[in-house]
Amino acid sequence: MDRFPEPQAEDIRHFPVSVILERRPATSQWVDHVWNAVGITVGRHAESAEAQLVREEAGTSCYLVGGLEVALYTDECESYYYNLVSDNPRAYVLAHAADDNDQPRPFKVSMSFDEAHAYLEGDDQVYAVDVPPELYRWTEAYVIANYFPEKKRKRKLRDWSADESGDSPS
Repeated sequence: MDRFPEPQAEDIRHFPVSVILERRPATSQWVDHVWNAVGITVGRHAESAEAQLVREEAGTSCYLVGGLEVALYTDECESYYYNLVSDNPRAYVLAHAADDNDQPRPFKVSMSFDEAHAYLEGDDQVYAVDVPPELYRWTEAYVIANYFPEKKRKRKLRDWSADESGDSPS
């Protein structure tokens, strides 16, 4: 059985992923350590939303947070398209954190820059990470099947002088 089947009409919207968080010592006197999302892995590696320690060396720790899915929506197809054709396509990890020293709690992974930007306007943290090839191909197949760019049209200028033919009330 193929681990990542081609998307079908009924399951094309959800792709299981896990987030890799890194904690490293800070160089600032104000915080002890800094957190960063450094990548995502495809598949259901860890069903728990609790961070599981994966590696620890020289004060740097890596944690795996599972139980997340990338969800695609037809109204975001234009954002997915421009992300995929950019020089450096990114996946966006959206996370809650009480303050800078707390571990971020990822709650969503998105392929849409527009959605990530909307979360930036709130108190959530957004991390841009590289897109794994399987996720790239899956998103690309979804965009090809669902995105139909509209041709940009110029508005035709209306001739206002023709409307003012002197029929104004005196």
